Amino acid sequence: MGTESKRQQRFAGVIQQDLAALFQREGKAWAPGAFITVTRVRVTPDLAIARVYLSFLNTKTAQEDIKAIRTKTSEIRYKLGSKIKNQVKIVPQLDFFLDDTNEYVEHMEKLFEEISKEPRQPEE
Repeated sequence: MGTESKRQQRFAGVIQQDLAALFQREGKAWAPGAFITVTRVRVTPDLAIARVYLSFLNTKTAQEDIKAIRTKTSEIRYKLGSKIKNQVKIVPQLDFFLDDTNEYVEHMEKLFEEISKEPRQPEE
């Protein structure tokens, strides 16, 4: 994907802020016990589709949580639309993705810990 225009970046920022507030208020109903973070939003050049990346903390069921949120996409889009209706012509279609960056970082840290615990070979 090429670089995003300033317009796309601004629009993505607005969506990210409004969705973050929405998930903070109502996320517990969609993913009980999980703390949901909107880590990134990417918008297509025509502003018709927003790809929303979510991170789930305090849960072991992130895969099930993202599926539950995907079933609520139309409700979430409607609530987002009521917030941004004065700023946009159309409310973008929302696609939700799991952002597993935190899990990847934790996995890599564990690997580095294991490597550092191994006995070192003497250099010759």
